[in-house]
Amino acid sequence: MLAELVKTTTSDGVRLDGALHLPTAELTSQVESRALPEAVVCLHGVGSNFYGGTMFEELAPRFLEAGVAVLRVNTRGHDGFYIAHTTGGPIRQGAAYEKVDQCRYDINAWLTFLTERGYRRIGLLGHSLGAVKSVYSQALEPHPAVSHIVAMSPPRLSYRCFQHDLNSARFFEAVKTAEQHVEAGQPGALIQVRFPFPLLITAAGYLDKYGPDERYNIIEYVNRLPCPALFTYGQLEVEMGSTAFAGVPDAVRERLSQPGSAVEVISQADHNYTNQRPALADVLLRWLDGFSATNR
Repeated sequence: MLAELVKTTTSDGVRLDGALHLPTAELTSQVESRALPEAVVCLHGVGSNFYGGTMFEELAPRFLEAGVAVLRVNTRGHDGFYIAHTTGGPIRQGAAYEKVDQCRYDINAWLTFLTERGYRRIGLLGHSLGAVKSVYSQALEPHPAVSHIVAMSPPRLSYRCFQHDLNSARFFEAVKTAEQHVEAGQPGALIQVRFPFPLLITAAGYLDKYGPDERYNIIEYVNRLPCPALFTYGQLEVEMGSTAFAGVPDAVRERLSQPGSAVEVISQADHNYTNQRPALADVLLRWLDGFSATNR
């Protein structure tokens, strides 16, 4: 699958890289007739990147076959740790150092990149934390070119819920460690946490992401989305008992406000949709086609 390696710079000066896959001209003509998004921006999860994961690698051909361009991108939270090139010089970045709120700059930069290439109708396609970012960014700063949001397995980042998780002891341990560093004047100290999974992250970053302010609890943003959205979850991740996913599909469904929005639970799928990605792709494209059909 051929791709053009591309790059952009955010409004706060961070360089980001990605890969743009284009459908054939013949397939592109289908997009107008079916009212599909002309392109989708693929947003990776925690510590991943545009070139290493298999999720979007497997989904991309299905979108290309439908005539939709695919832009697989890095956000500043890609990989665990790296030295980022910025207009102000090199800085530490990656999952260990990112603040989720800064995704607004990253996503807007990639949307600007596509609009400058002539794309007018763009979908956001995010997985895990990338799905959280797609919802959060468009609820707070909607971009006029975003026509659809597909949020695949966005976790509920809820301090209140995590206190009742099966692994709540690990959560309390992580919060206590982070708070101790912040109180000692060391918000940038790296800590190794075990909740919600093993992760190296700054003390301030952990509290920002998982702390009592619940800044990134997607349930609070669903009804603020400016365009139709599809939320998908894996049956296994919903049933495994983690408070990040248990009951979340129903909670999201109750808050959907945009016509055409939906929630789908993929049978026998885990968080990464292992062995169920063809079924996932079927659901995504059926939803996009179904929604466009109602507006022809």
